Amino acid sequence: MNISEQAPGIFFVEGPASNWLIVRDASGFVLIDGGYPGDRDLVLESIRGLGLKPSDAKAMLITHGHVDHTGSAAYFSRTFGTPILCSPGELPHVQGKVRHQVTFGQVLVRAWRPRVFRWMLHVIKAKALQAEPPTRAEAWTAERLHSLPGRPQAIPLPGHTPGNVALLLPEAGVVAVGDTFVTGHPISSKSGPQMLHRMYHSDPAAALASARQLEGVQANVILPGHGPALHLPLAEAVAALQA
Repeated sequence: MNISEQAPGIFFVEGPASNWLIVRDASGFVLIDGGYPGDRDLVLESIRGLGLKPSDAKAMLITHGHVDHTGSAAYFSRTFGTPILCSPGELPHVQGKVRHQVTFGQVLVRAWRPRVFRWMLHVIKAKALQAEPPTRAEAWTAERLHSLPGRPQAIPLPGHTPGNVALLLPEAGVVAVGDTFVTGHPISSKSGPQMLHRMYHSDPAAALASARQLEGVQANVILPGHGPALHLPLAEAVAALQA
């Protein structure tokens, strides 16, 4: 786990295979995403390492409902009463009522590839198969987001999942893109801005089209769900994306 302050009060946590953020200002702090279920202790450690108490989190904001982003959400909801907030279109997915997840079969037919096989083993070790959905998750409103530390703004970007979003922190010039696009992934040999493998997307064509919509968003710090942070205009990162 590596924690870095990418902008004042914006802490980027690179976990073993998935990232999360801690956004802090004078009013408190929020989390953006929460790693795999097996990352829970690391999430707690990252918060405490900044001198904060996990029970004080104003909310956990979920970019999309995949298990490598919601893994700590049920624990925070149950243990601390932390509000778990997501887009209205993603709520059934986050609550576990529907699934928009890569299937075991999709992974198995590619498991002969060493990178895919190693990733599959990590997913099992990270307790993805025992994930507990945060059934008390709620849909956010623009007003509720604006009241939270960092004053985040949700940018709907369907395709990776139906209710997938990026979260813009406009005062800091930071965007948390989740898995809209990434800068690296365990099954990818590339580094830099890239789309995830198409098997991870509910609608690969829509996912790419949505990612390209970010071209007009003003941000110079890009924090992805997988891979390292980028410091460059968002439009430049989007221009590098290919199907």
